[in-house]
Amino acid sequence: MELVRSFLAIELPEDLKQRLAHLEAELKKGEPPGVKWVSPEGIHLTLKFLGNISPGSIEAITGAIEESARGIAPFRLRASGLGVFPSPKRARVAWVGIEGELDRLSQLQKRLETNLARIGFTPESRAFTPHLTLARLKDYVSPDDRQRFGSRVAGHEFSAGDIEVKAISLMKSQLSRSGAVYSRLSSTGLEGE
Repeated sequence: MELVRSFLAIELPEDLKQRLAHLEAELKKGEPPGVKWVSPEGIHLTLKFLGNISPGSIEAITGAIEESARGIAPFRLRASGLGVFPSPKRARVAWVGIEGELDRLSQLQKRLETNLARIGFTPESRAFTPHLTLARLKDYVSPDDRQRFGSRVAGHEFSAGDIEVKAISLMKSQLSRSGAVYSRLSSTGLEGE
């Protein structure tokens, strides 16, 4: 049986993906070698990485998502701000920040962790930090290039329109030479009371 590499995410509206494509094009000017950009079509807000799952577990995972969504009404987020993990001096990942109804997002993510733990998924040990990943720097990028790239990204401005969160998607990730290709396995709507 072939395993499916998967994660839970909030998918982004097309207009935001277009804005992210323009942002990436701007940031690519003068970039150091070794920066792997995420295709704007594939950018999403990850809620939980599940790893390799069996196709037979999709139904149970979807049930855990439905349980988590119950009682949470749709809410709004906004893509705003740029930064790098872990710091501008040692940049490894470039990201766009998330603002808006973060309390609702946090509540949803905690419910997902709890309900998925009940069916055998290990809860994340790190605190949930909502962000949209733009790029990753490869291991061979020099410390000086990491710092230059980190300073450029952190010094850049970005703000985009709202993201109306209406659903959680169970996504499949297929790795290829040109990067990951994502496809939706299921989508569960939020059900406010």
